[in-house]
Amino acid sequence: MASSSLLVAVVVLLLGAAVQAENPYRYFTWNITYGTRSPLGVPQQVILINGEFPGPNINSTTNDNIVVNVFNELDEPFLLTWSGIQQRKNSWMDGMPGTNCPIPPGGNFTYHFQVKDQIGSYFYFPSTAMHKAAGAFGGLRVNSRLYIPVPFDDPADDFTVLIGDWYTRSHGAIRKVLDSGRSLAKPDGVLINGKSGKSENESAVFDVEAGKTYRYRICNVGIKTSLNFRVQGHQMKLVEIEGSHTVQNIYDSLDIHLGQCYSVLITADQAPGDYHIVASTRFTKYQLSATGLIRYSNSSKPATQVLPPPPAGVSWSVNQFRSFRWNLTASAARPNPQGSYHYGQINITRTIKIVNSKEKDAQGKLRYAINGVSHVQATTPLKLAEYFGVAEKVYDDSIIVDDPSAKSNSSSALRVETAVLNGIFRDFVEIVFENHEKSLQSWHLDGYSFFAVGMERGKWTPASRSVYNNLDAVSRHTVQVYPKSWTAILLTLDNAGAWNLRSEMWDRQYLGQQLYVSVVSPARSLRDEYNMPDGQPLCGIVDGLPLPPPYS
Repeated sequence: MASSSLLVAVVVLLLGAAVQAENPYRYFTWNITYGTRSPLGVPQQVILINGEFPGPNINSTTNDNIVVNVFNELDEPFLLTWSGIQQRKNSWMDGMPGTNCPIPPGGNFTYHFQVKDQIGSYFYFPSTAMHKAAGAFGGLRVNSRLYIPVPFDDPADDFTVLIGDWYTRSHGAIRKVLDSGRSLAKPDGVLINGKSGKSENESAVFDVEAGKTYRYRICNVGIKTSLNFRVQGHQMKLVEIEGSHTVQNIYDSLDIHLGQCYSVLITADQAPGDYHIVASTRFTKYQLSATGLIRYSNSSKPATQVLPPPPAGVSWSVNQFRSFRWNLTASAARPNPQGSYHYGQINITRTIKIVNSKEKDAQGKLRYAINGVSHVQATTPLKLAEYFGVAEKVYDDSIIVDDPSAKSNSSSALRVETAVLNGIFRDFVEIVFENHEKSLQSWHLDGYSFFAVGMERGKWTPASRSVYNNLDAVSRHTVQVYPKSWTAILLTLDNAGAWNLRSEMWDRQYLGQQLYVSVVSPARSLRDEYNMPDGQPLCGIVDGLPLPPPYS
């Protein structure tokens, strides 16, 4: 009897330990609605999440399970995507039209994903149509677990700062302009956390106490323009870029390109008062800006109207990029140094060139393309087509070639098709973005972080590898390409799924400058990829088909 009681006690203890060992769940219910706001002083339709503009922040910790039940109360289909969250083995939750059926009006969908082995600063936003131009974006932070050391002291507070250009026209009006074959005009202004700073009541305010240090997570959530961020009378210590701890250099200002997130420490080391923060446009003929306020406690001194000037020129920005370095001694999400991955010692198995272009289709309408192919979304999400074994009926993964300069003259005309790149599972690849245009570009890859190892003017050649940073390039998910220049990244295609590679200039993305990288594990094993979740919405030609055998 005693031994039986002991056995029961042991079982209870083991079950209790198992329950405690399970990673925490964080639940959210979001209602997506239209509302009226006046971010630039003009009443306009925006998209709200639970009545908020911008949307609510998600505050999580490494390995947390995030469950977001989204109810679409708009009059058109809607999706959210989670920029920079890698969704390991789980492109089912990526929230892009190539992986998910959009949530219909009046419908709902529950996202369930784990911020697996990640830390850092991210954001979410709508991926359908031009909804991003209307709001429904918000911050998403992943904190380190308590027993993982962080390479700086705990800040007194942690602020999310969402900066971005803004249009007073509705997302529907912007979409009509693009559908008509015209280009998108300049923005009407810039916002910081949904406010322009035109008056104190229209300013984002960050309250601080003298002598204390604060963390600011700054993300460019705009749709067209790079921005420069700076703070009146204060310097910034860069500590993290898109999930990677960095060498802690000091900056007076930072260029933050579309889709990018930078995390800085700012010490309240000035005389108590109000100080402007500034976000202003970069690499444009027009100059637009927004201001916010850092307000010391008991402040009685208003901020001076003499704002810190922006930096000048492309060379300044390129040199700043080169100053960013991975902190090789810092721990990552797991208890090991983040710099222990020696990417520079791995043989490259494939080189892929991504060349952006601006072209006209057969009807004379404006399109944007990658390697001569302008993407149109299929009615069946690409991931569903691959999972159900009907991919050949939906897309051709041979039309995106690795080297567009090698194409024959007969194939030089613009192709408007569903663009899919065949990614070989676990290949270590080099992707070279070549920008032959006079405008700066910004590129993002879902499902991965990559090493941004080099950028130079002109065209890339194999000899360009001699300038690569093969030691401590920052691991990140978004990178800029300067005018008439190239940028090279390195990564391992070890995350099975269908992943969106896109321009972060949202008019370009909408008009075709994107593709999907299809990475299929030959083993079709749960070790490499999750099964399609129960209740996953089906659409297109897979709707009504019998379910494939599950992975095991």
